[in-house]
Amino acid sequence: MTDKYIRFYHTKAWQSARKLALVRDHYLCQECLREGIITYARIVHHIIPLRDNWSKRCDLDNLETICPEHHNQDHPEKATSNKQEAKHLHAQKKRADVFVFHANHELK
Repeated sequence: MTDKYIRFYHTKAWQSARKLALVRDHYLCQECLREGIITYARIVHHIIPLRDNWSKRCDLDNLETICPEHHNQDHPEKATSNKQEAKHLHAQKKRADVFVFHANHELK
């Protein structure tokens, strides 16, 4: 990644576009949703990569929220063992306000 891209990710324009995409997508991985799975996510992904079209860098139609697993599938070169992110995702899975429903086989 060049300095141009690194600098971009520290701009107010990117931070604003990123936040808008997260809120629009309700902090849910859009790839998982297409598979019928609900997954909390905080990564905002460029559908058309910056290197292919710099002008779409803050275009909300070119941004989607995705989970680390899908981001690593799209960008295996960026996969890291980010302990802070893993810890956060683990905490999200244990939230008290998330309910898991199971079938009751006794009711037939």
